[in-house]
Amino acid sequence: MNVIWSLCRKYTDLSDEEIRIIEHMSETLQPLANLEGADIFIDCPGRDGNAIVVAEAKPECVPSSYKNTVVGLLAKPENEPAVARTFRLGVGTKQMKAVTQENGSTIQSVEPIRNGSHIIGVLILEKRVDEQRQVSERIHFSQQSFETIAHALAQMVPENNWLTECIDEALLMVDRSGIVTFRNSLAQDLYRRLGYIEDILGQPYENVRLVEQDGNSEECSGYSYVETTVSNLVLDIKHIQLNSAGAAFAVIIQDVTWRREQEQALILKSVAIKEIHHRVKNNLQTIASLLRLQTRRTDSEETRQVLGESMNRILSIASTHELLAQSGVDEVMLGEVILNIKNNTMRYFSNPKCYVTITMEGGDFQVDSDIATSVAIIINELLQNSLKYAFQDRSSGEIRIVVEQGKLYSSIQVSDNGGGFDVANTEGNRLGLSIVQTLVKDKLRGNLEIESGPEGTCARFDFKNQIIGTADVT
Repeated sequence: MNVIWSLCRKYTDLSDEEIRIIEHMSETLQPLANLEGADIFIDCPGRDGNAIVVAEAKPECVPSSYKNTVVGLLAKPENEPAVARTFRLGVGTKQMKAVTQENGSTIQSVEPIRNGSHIIGVLILEKRVDEQRQVSERIHFSQQSFETIAHALAQMVPENNWLTECIDEALLMVDRSGIVTFRNSLAQDLYRRLGYIEDILGQPYENVRLVEQDGNSEECSGYSYVETTVSNLVLDIKHIQLNSAGAAFAVIIQDVTWRREQEQALILKSVAIKEIHHRVKNNLQTIASLLRLQTRRTDSEETRQVLGESMNRILSIASTHELLAQSGVDEVMLGEVILNIKNNTMRYFSNPKCYVTITMEGGDFQVDSDIATSVAIIINELLQNSLKYAFQDRSSGEIRIVVEQGKLYSSIQVSDNGGGFDVANTEGNRLGLSIVQTLVKDKLRGNLEIESGPEGTCARFDFKNQIIGTADVT
């Protein structure tokens, strides 16, 4: 007498027929354990209210949660509430914490095993809590290799519908005469959605084939895969040859319509973002061109200077939108933004009588469009100030831009080796520093520090890495 018969007769009230069902089901546990990388058990209801473990399978590819066998041990309701709940209510229980017989912590998913309306046992899938992996509610065949799928399917027969109903895809099995001998409930529902009135069970597979075999499918030693559109559904269809006496091949169908719709929505969103930033850039460049024309028409040097500064501020914003238009997302690399601002500022404010080098140091990372635009304007103002005022009566100078990325806040430092200025007296450049202070405080939610002396000036500001939380973005 084997272990299952011995335990069931000693601890349960199951009939001989019901014990044979449990014994037959236990033959598929090892392939299932390997497929899921989890410990798999069958518990049966005991006479004393506790469940008894009658069969187990440990995964061969990952460590088990158990050092020893637990077959023959009791599963108490207080330690395994998922098992108790499924026995009590007759429904599956997903991802509930449990304590093993060896006092370890696991996550359990439990499915009832029925004989008619009578629950004769439960199938338990367990994974360790410390694996940092969620236990899925169903077995995702689409994530496994063809060889693994074929090995698991070869162990399944129509009587084992408790296992095939755990699969997250529609499953058909076809015998050697070409007749559909099995379909799970997901397959039945899928074909109804496609307009099939009669049940496909018992029909020739050629009559219910959703795609003809052609050159578009990917084939490899008895396995084929194709993605196709049927009616309004996008389907992944796998055709898997089986080495089984009762089945010639299996067909696994996954509805990926929602996934493809989301991918298309992302593509359309990317195109829309590119177009928006492109139009903003063009409009800003048009405004800058109008200011340039106005500069040429005035005889006032002071007016030319004011218009030139305003034009450069607008172009600094436009350059950021140009980068955003190229990326197609609402984020841009900060280093590219700073490089564009550096080049634009040198082009419009460099002094031919003074050779100034601008160097960039530090990390490069992505920031959203709001941060990028504010940083662009701030660095433009600081570079402008250095080029215009720091190196008067000098033949050369150096400006350093240093970027430091932090976990919550990052910082940028712009320093020069010029003559310095009185930080307390900003009358000479009130607008530029006022713009910098306002942007750092109100837009970037950071702090600004400026130090200046005979050896040069150093302006440092920090900013939050994310002004808009991801939870607020829909």
